[in-house]
Order: sequence, then C-alpha cells, then structure tokens
Amino acid sequence: MSVAWIDGQWGDAAELSMPLNDRGLQLADGLFETVLIAGGKPQLLEAHLQRWQRSAALLGMAAPPDHALLEPLLAEAIARAQLGNGTGALRLNWSRGHQQDRGIGLPEGPALPEQHRFWLQLTPTTPTFSPLTAIVSRQERRNAASLLSQCKTFAYGQAIQARREAQRAGADDAVLLNGSGELCCGSTANLLVRRRGIWLTPPLASGCLPGVMRGRLLQLGLAREQRLAASPEPGDKWLLINSLSCRPLRSLDGQRLEPWGDAEPLWRSLL
Repeated sequence: MSVAWIDGQWGDAAELSMPLNDRGLQLADGLFETVLIAGGKPQLLEAHLQRWQRSAALLGMAAPPDHALLEPLLAEAIARAQLGNGTGALRLNWSRGHQQDRGIGLPEGPALPEQHRFWLQLTPTTPTFSPLTAIVSRQERRNAASLLSQCKTFAYGQAIQARREAQRAGADDAVLLNGSGELCCGSTANLLVRRRGIWLTPPLASGCLPGVMRGRLLQLGLAREQRLAASPEPGDKWLLINSLSCRPLRSLDGQRLEPWGDAEPLWRSLL
C-alpha cells in the first residue's frame, strides 16, 4: 500500500492536501529525492541526503530535514506500507513554502526551515531492467550553465516534453544533449556508454544531474567521466541508470545498438 505524510498527518497521497499558495505547487520551487526501499531499509540514503542538502544551499533554500529527523518518519512509513520484505520508491519533498504575495519574489532575510514545507510519499514499486528504444531529442536541451541542472527540482517539464517527443516518434525515451551538442543524460536517468571495455558517463559540466548511482559508479572506479558526441560508435553499449532502474538501449534514432544483456547485476553492485 502507498502511504504519505505531510504537516504531521499520515494518509493516502490522493487524500492529503497542501495549501494552494505553496511555492512548490505554484512555481515548482522545491527539491525532491527518490530513494529505493529494499529489505525494509532506505538504500544509499546518506548520498541522497547529501545531494538534497547541497542542492538546497545552492538554490538559497534552508537546509532540509537531516537523517536524525527523518529516521523515525521513514521507519513508520516503511511499516505502514508493509515494505519489510518488498521494494518501494520513497519520495522526499522540500518546498520553499508558502507564498505571501503574487510573483516570484523571495522573502527578505535568511531562508528558515520553518518557512519551508516537507512531505514524503512511499509507493511499492519494482526496479526495472528491461531494454528501451530511444531518440536524441531535437526539441529539448540541458542548460549546462544553470544551477537548476545541478539539482533534482520539482520542475520536470523538460523531461516530460522530451519523453512525449520520443513517444510520438515511436520510441520509449529520449536522450538529451546540452547546448554544445554533447550527450548529457536521459529524460530521468544518467547515461552510461560502454566503449572499448570502459563505462563512460558525461561529466557534470555537460549539465547532467549528479545522480546517486552515477556517483557510486565513479566512486567504485567502475566508470569514468568523458565528453561524448551525440552519435554512437560501432560496438557501443548504452544504459540509462537511476535509483530505481538500469535499462539498456537497444536502438537510438532507429540505429541498432549492441545489446548489453542483463543490466541488473551492475545496478545491484552499487547498492
């Protein structure tokens, strides 16, 4: 069962509510993290919370809840969702809070946690490893210079439009370039390219999100950063990876890619 919590109240996400003047709702002015729950525990939680904290500081928001504040809430959410043995997707949300007036102006003075709003949702889900077809988006590009590209914000309009473009072209997903025409990422996942026996991933300077699984690959020495051109090279194997999936690409813009095979062991080695 899916459970949610906001403003001290537990319930179903379809039944709970938030004020209509919240900046997260009105302006997509907020951050979130999606954490895998497996074996009754959040996976790589500290890495997610570090990115959350770093992103909030980067965008001038107050610090979101830390591990000590979250621990009892997460334990109760897992119990309520009956996920002691199953897997689920935990979404942690941090909005800049209520909007006093119209417009985008920020409150004067330092950002305070009590001005912000936190809520969570836990939904049973199964990690996905099935192959995908993809296109290179012609409509949407990542802005490598934007602070927002470094943060997992509520604003997913670009990803939605890239996915829509792909589906209208008969593909499952889209790969995005940056403004310089270099490979960046998928619509909701980081990109991995297996080339001449080495996993490569675009650098953060490309405008890709600093994904947690991407970070683990680099930390463990399983991948290295490299700027990548939009066209595959012969023999390339491409994957899209995030905290809930690791999916090989079987074609890009109709061009067949070398099959990677079973992506699940690579993904599980990062947990």
